[in-house]
Amino acid sequence: MSHTGAQKGSPLTLVLMIASASIGGTLQYGYNLAIMNAPTTFIQSFINETFLERWDIQLEEYQVTLVWTIIVSIFSLGGFAGALIAGPMTIRFGRKKCLLLNNIFLMTAALLALMSRTARSFEMIMISRVLVGINAGISMNVQPMYFGESAPKHLRGAISLSSAVFTAFGVVLGQVVGLREILGSEPCWQYLLASNAIPGLIQLLTLPWFPESPRYLLIDRGDKEACINALRRLRGCEVQSSELDEILQEQAETKGMRASHPWELFTDRSVRWQLISVMIISSAMQLCGNDSIYFYASYVFKEAGISDDKIQYATIGTGTCEFTACIMCNLLVERKGRRFMLAGGFTLMTFWAVVFTIALSFEHHTTWMSYLTMTCVYTYILSFGMGPAGVTGILPTEIFNQAARPAAYMIAGSMMWLNLFVVGMIFPFLVSGLREYCFVPFAAICLLSALYVGLFLPETKGKSLSVIMREFHRLNFKGQENHFEAQTKPQYQLGEVCLSTAL
Repeated sequence: MSHTGAQKGSPLTLVLMIASASIGGTLQYGYNLAIMNAPTTFIQSFINETFLERWDIQLEEYQVTLVWTIIVSIFSLGGFAGALIAGPMTIRFGRKKCLLLNNIFLMTAALLALMSRTARSFEMIMISRVLVGINAGISMNVQPMYFGESAPKHLRGAISLSSAVFTAFGVVLGQVVGLREILGSEPCWQYLLASNAIPGLIQLLTLPWFPESPRYLLIDRGDKEACINALRRLRGCEVQSSELDEILQEQAETKGMRASHPWELFTDRSVRWQLISVMIISSAMQLCGNDSIYFYASYVFKEAGISDDKIQYATIGTGTCEFTACIMCNLLVERKGRRFMLAGGFTLMTFWAVVFTIALSFEHHTTWMSYLTMTCVYTYILSFGMGPAGVTGILPTEIFNQAARPAAYMIAGSMMWLNLFVVGMIFPFLVSGLREYCFVPFAAICLLSALYVGLFLPETKGKSLSVIMREFHRLNFKGQENHFEAQTKPQYQLGEVCLSTAL
């Protein structure tokens, strides 16, 4: 088959595609987590004023806090809805087009947030947060899938982890933009809530120029030539036969199979341990309490004894810690492997949660303990960024085949967002109720998660889907692996070039 006139690319194409997808994708998740901390008091005053104007009711402090908590946490319910519709959207529209269409929710949310103050409606802020949550829920599922299916095998982990790097960057960016000197002041809070439209606009202008996922093009659409052109553009060279053969093998294995529904995975024994793994790790990613620090950073630092005028600068340090850790994880994940980074991250988080609890218990007896508590918050976030923040998003791409992958991401995303909502709702009461012991439940969850990863999760670094499936088969069908092992194991030689005449 001749490929004259096929589009050529360069290695830079893959890098720019990652940046374009991430700026309007997972960056939005981190950004929209962070920007809600700065205008807390201003929006609470706005809520109180609105009730007073409409119904001549002066709300009690706990009532204002409840409405504010709903505004903050409803983001998670939007994310849950986004996770549920992400799977069908990727199947129907593809990975790239799904990310582009996702900006409809974002732009509508930005417009509502911008007009809420003029309309004297805190309900518009609530609806805006739901729509922003839907946007984040879709991008958190689709973007790692898009990257994992577009990356070469030896860089699959690092490229998929870039989603977490951009999430952490979004947190830092949101914290900086939320400074009182920029948009975090009383006259500007509505502009702060609407500023998420700018990254979305950048994605709309840039992403259409990049190729669709090669695996989606070949396996879902059956378009071999489009797949080869996409690979050529993303790799910047002729296509290696080993890479194309691996995609063709996955196409053959899923031939005649339709995309799975989420409920079907629960009754499919062949994916039992894969499903258990993504559910546990996705839940632990939120139940560890890390993202609650961004929702309610001021609560944490007040408990640590930090003065009110310094809290906004202390919170920037939290985002910077996660951003730095995610970059380090990105550099290490292909050397140390997924299991090492996950188990190590959860183990370190357990340790620092214990130290944090001890430091809080003695902060009133020793003056320097308040600095230790703040250090523990930073190291806790660093530990989270070194493993769970990024590796969690890679797993569904690596341990499920093309037919089950969208449904797996729907389940993983649903667990993540539901648990984020639960933690977001109870965290302020956890801090006020348990006080210095508020991180003890998180320490227990991190310890149990580390034990599960160390004992049950197979390593996936640098392995093809067939090899990974073989390892999970041993867990799913103990004592019945002989037939599976007898199947031919494909051997690929890296570096072979897939010539146009052979395609």
